[in-house]
Amino acid sequence: MSEQEVKKLEYLVDDLLQACEHLKQENKLLRERQGHLLTERSKLIEKNDLACARVEAMIVRLKALEQV
Repeated sequence: MSEQEVKKLEYLVDDLLQACEHLKQENKLLRERQGHLLTERSKLIEKNDLACARVEAMIVRLKALEQV
């Protein structure tokens, strides 16, 4: 293997290492974002359930008022 081929191989390996590091960082950020989005989703579902319960309670009260 010539010195030029070795240099080219070293360059390619360095490129692969940089790409790997970049992908690791991107993956870490995406996992963090996913975690935040799942937390936000849970909170929104909880708020939606609470709103539904309140609306249902209002409907029950209105129906009770109609019967009086």
